[in-house]
Amino acid sequence: MSSDTKRALLKPIVDDNPVTLHVLGICSALAVTTSLLPSLYMCVALTVVAALSNAAVSAIRHILPSSIRIIVQMTIIASLVIVVDESLKAFAFETSRELSVFVGLIITNCIVLGRTESFASKNPVGLSFLDGIGNGLGYSTILILVATSRELLGAGTLLGYTIFPNAADGGWYKPNGMMLLPPSAFFVIGLIIWAVRTWKAEQVEKPEFQIHEVHRTEAL
Repeated sequence: MSSDTKRALLKPIVDDNPVTLHVLGICSALAVTTSLLPSLYMCVALTVVAALSNAAVSAIRHILPSSIRIIVQMTIIASLVIVVDESLKAFAFETSRELSVFVGLIITNCIVLGRTESFASKNPVGLSFLDGIGNGLGYSTILILVATSRELLGAGTLLGYTIFPNAADGGWYKPNGMMLLPPSAFFVIGLIIWAVRTWKAEQVEKPEFQIHEVHRTEAL
């Protein structure tokens, strides 16, 4: 595996993660992570769309007029999202209902459009495809961490299977209902970002403004 291939596939998972470093894709992370199963479907959907849209845009990059490139990119992304959304409705209808409009909102997801514009439009098809998969995996890593913590602490289950026996059924665990509310996702994502930036200190942004002390010397 070449260094470029490894960078495109692996760097977005931690070092250049679209969620923890660039704070993209937050809407779906807040909305679909109350349980793990719909989050997994959302991860697959976004990764497929990101990879295929990257490959498609890269394939036509030399013949695509710059004046209409954004329109064409969004058309490609929208077409792929429609295919993915209809596939979910056909093969996982209940999960599709849980995901509601958020699969459709992949069309406006900054991760997907951002990678087609900044990477796929300038790089070969194979590398662009891997970049789409890499960014999908980076997004998926965060989504899975958030969904796992919320479902486990909020309901005591994972994928619908009991992990912590519920006190209402004679067990020992009393679910924390706050974890199933949207604000809890903010806290979990914030903790993940804090942990990653503590580990990778180079990801911490430099302050936009710096206060310099002015020393005055009085003439004698």
